[in-house]
Amino acid sequence: MADDEVTLAALRRARTAIDTHARSVVDFPQPGIVFRDLTPVLADSEGLSAIVTALTHGCGDVDLVAGIDARGFLLGGAVARELEVGVLAVRKGGKLPPPVHSVDYSLEYGTATLEIPANGIDIGGLRVLVVDDVLATGGTAVATAELLARAGARVIGVAVIMELSGLGGRATIAAGLGDDLPVHAVIAG
Repeated sequence: MADDEVTLAALRRARTAIDTHARSVVDFPQPGIVFRDLTPVLADSEGLSAIVTALTHGCGDVDLVAGIDARGFLLGGAVARELEVGVLAVRKGGKLPPPVHSVDYSLEYGTATLEIPANGIDIGGLRVLVVDDVLATGGTAVATAELLARAGARVIGVAVIMELSGLGGRATIAAGLGDDLPVHAVIAG
């Protein structure tokens, strides 16, 4: 089976696993938010395998995968392994020893800080795929790309399991990072 056929089959299997295992939690982490819990999907061996392969769909030449804290760590490591490249954990503020590169940004329900090490890892000039579980408003993906750019890397795409289409994440990414940056979601809802 050709690589494209394998990826398309993985997309179908991943979407089935999401439909079967994902759960919605109302009013979490605060009233009015519907949290899409993908933990049961990732705990299913077939679901995890299919999602990891599906996330690699159309990502092009990648030197490094950046997984966003925290579920993006799980996905980023697995996607990096499949692509045979390294992985960088993009951490929440205060989790890394100094010195760090950091960026503050807005979430749909507050503000946050993301960090990566400023020493010990040279990502200058690397092509980086950003991986996370959910694309909501797009602020975290844009902040991650800004953070990686400060360290000299170039984001070549964003891959997520689920896009919450009604929250405008793609438009935020296009406005902040350009219309030509590929954004790949296994499923949109």
